Formats: sequence, C-alpha cells, structure tokens
Amino acid sequence: MPPRPKKENICLRRLLDESGMSNKGLARRIAGLAATRGFTHIRCDHTSVLRWLAGEQPRPPVPELATEIMSEALGRPVSEAELGMTPSNLPGDLGLRLPAAWAETVATSTSLWRADVQRRRFLVNAAYSSAALPAAALRWLTSPRADAPASSGQRRIGQADIDAIRDLTQSYREMDNRLGGGRLRTALVSYLDDHVTHLLTTGQYSDDTGRQLAAACGELSQLAGWAAYDSDQHGLAQRYLTQALAYARHADDAGLAAEVLAAQAHQALYLARPDAAIDLARTAQAAAIRHGSATLLTECLVMEAHGHAARKDAMACATAMAGAEQAFDRAARDSDPAWLSYFDEAYLAARMAQCFRDLGDAPNAARYARRSLDMDGRYVRGRAFNLSLLASAHAMLNEPEQACIVGQDALDLTSRLSSARSVRYVRDVARLLRPQAAVPAVREFRAEVAHRLPGPAEHAAHR
Repeated sequence: MPPRPKKENICLRRLLDESGMSNKGLARRIAGLAATRGFTHIRCDHTSVLRWLAGEQPRPPVPELATEIMSEALGRPVSEAELGMTPSNLPGDLGLRLPAAWAETVATSTSLWRADVQRRRFLVNAAYSSAALPAAALRWLTSPRADAPASSGQRRIGQADIDAIRDLTQSYREMDNRLGGGRLRTALVSYLDDHVTHLLTTGQYSDDTGRQLAAACGELSQLAGWAAYDSDQHGLAQRYLTQALAYARHADDAGLAAEVLAAQAHQALYLARPDAAIDLARTAQAAAIRHGSATLLTECLVMEAHGHAARKDAMACATAMAGAEQAFDRAARDSDPAWLSYFDEAYLAARMAQCFRDLGDAPNAARYARRSLDMDGRYVRGRAFNLSLLASAHAMLNEPEQACIVGQDALDLTSRLSSARSVRYVRDVARLLRPQAAVPAVREFRAEVAHRLPGPAEHAAHR
C-alpha cells in the first residue's frame, strides 16, 4: 500500500501565529533548551519546523520542549495535543479508563484522536479489553454530578460552533447508515483531531455552553466508536465509546450515556461476551430511567434480552423482552433526542428476531425478521443486516432455496458497503447453509459469497 499522506499541522501554525514566533525562533529556542537539559543529540533548525508544519512528528523529547517554550511565550499552559504533536509516552491503556475531571477528559480524548490519526501501533493493534468495561460503567454510575466544563481560551465558543458539530455529526451518521463505517471513519477522526480539538483546547466556554459542547463531542465520539466497531477495530472502538461516556457525564446527559452504554453492550454481544452485555445493558437502563425516555429504556431492555438469549436463558430473555414491549408502548417519540430516531418498530423487531434466532426459535425469528424489513429505506446497512437475519432463519427452518434468495439480496447490499459486520452476517448465512451444500442454489450462493466478499475477520464472533 502507498504510504499514508501526512496531514498539515495547522494547530502548530495557529499557535506560532498567536505567539508571533517565527519558525527560526521556535527552532532556536528548542535547540537552546535542549542543550541546557543535556540533550546534545537534538539538532533543530527552521527546516525542522517546516517539516513539523507539513505533518511530520518530531521525536521525543522535542514535543515536551516545544510545549514548555510555547507555554512561556503565550503565558498559559499548552499541551502537546494543542501543538498537533503526539505525547511521547502515551499509555497503552489510553482511552480505556473513564476520566473524572474535565481537563483529564479533554487531554485523554484529544491524545486518542491524534494517536489514531497517526496510526500509532499500539492503537492499530489494540485488542478489546473485557476487564476495562465494568470499571468504566461503574464509575459513570456512581460518580457525582460533574461541574460544567469550562475553559478560558482565546476564542469564545458559541451556539453556532456547537450546531456545526451536531450538523456534521448528523451528516456523518447518515453516511454511516448508507455506506458503512469504513467509508467515513478516517474523515470523522480527522475532524475530531483538527477542528474539535482546537475548540476544546483553545476555546472559551463554561456553564450551559460547556455542557452543550461536551454533549456534541460525546455524540461525535460515540459515532466514531460505532464506525470503528463496524470496521472490526474493536479495541479502538471500545476506547472511543468509553470517552463518549465521559463526555456524556460532563454534559450531564443521562440519555446520551444510556445510548453509549447500549452501544457497548451491542459490541460485547458481537464479540460473544453476553455476561458483559447484560451488565452494560442494565447500567444503560439506569441511565435511561434517569433520563426519562421510554424509547431509550426499550433499547436497553431488548439489549439485555439479547444477552440472555446468547446465554440460552429463555425465561430471562422473555422477561426482558416483555419489559421492552411495555416500555415501547408508552414511548412518546416526539420528546426523544434526534439521534434516537433510528429506533422504531422495525428496529425493535430486528432485535427480537436476533433473540429468537439465538434461542433456536426459527419460526419466531423469521416472523420478527420479516417485520424488521418494514423499515426506513435510508438505513441501507440495517436492511442488509435484517435480510441476513431472515435468510438465517430460513436456513434454520430447512428452507435452503428461500434462504439463498433472501441471502442474495443481503449480499447485493453488503457488496456496496464498507462494513465488516455486514460481511460477517452474510458469511454466517453461508455457514448455516454448509450442511446443504449439495443443493444447487446453496452451492451457487456460497460460491458467490466467497467471490464477492472479503475474507472474514478472524477475531469477530458469530453474533
């Protein structure tokens, strides 16, 4: 593959302009400070600064020296992230813990975004950590109400800035539904690293504006996590979702927290960790109750039901599904957050079909999967999921020809998406049909799946 192009460091350019310092001036000061600290190997001139402005990352200890110099020049603390430079010694668990203070949340998330843009090896190879989930969820549940986010930067942040983040998040969300997470993840993270980092670290905000900014950052971080999850980058997705939960806490937005926790439960189920999914879904229910949305509570209850189904606990699954139906019956949709508009009767039917599938109840799985197809046409990836679900139910009912017909529709949609989950679900259909490979329709379908779809991700589970 060709090398990843470097991204211009406009953060450093802005701070140099703000301080009135030239490229030569910064280079001279870094070289001088390095010499006084005993770093005799540091060679720095104006061409070094030009390379950094073009996107090259300086090696340690240059980022630390640069922050010290710029902090003195500007008369305020400046972080490495504000300079567009990656901290030299990032912890391996970056983003896995739920930060408590606002400054820690900003420092953690902006470091995560910068390291992701730079494709730092420890993130590229990051594994999903089951051990990190309970601690983050418990910390959110038991933490006192956070103070409103505040920063005393140079530029006042207003409603227009927050609306711009939300408008772009909505646009990215629509693209995610139509194209799959793989098509937008890079652009989304670049926007976080560049524009949102600048607002958080150099802006002036407090009180209600600070909480709204935190909520907007939480929604965008949750979407970034979802896109990573859809791309089978599970360790990275987990970190984005954890930081989205931190932003929800600072926003004092229990509804957003419930949505993030439900997303974490969804990912845990996909990775065959039903016990963790149940715990996360129950924590999400507490958040949904705190928020007051019956629709959110429905989502969290049906997520718990799916966890029980994955554990083959039919009684507990039935109880949770009944609770979900009762909650949905009393839902007042006009008061739901805009980002919850996807959750409708078709989505609920799809979740229930998955429960019945995992319990081995093929007739009910097929019945609810058919209901799920009465859905909004904008959700292309969701339709691909639901078609795969129905095809799987037909395969379980020993209806191979019908499974292939529906599976072909799922395959046609999936081949247009950049979604590792969609690929996995179509391959699940082909796997279920393997015992009937002698049937001509099955043989043709399985051959076309093998030809048209990329190889399965080895670390994804059949969920």
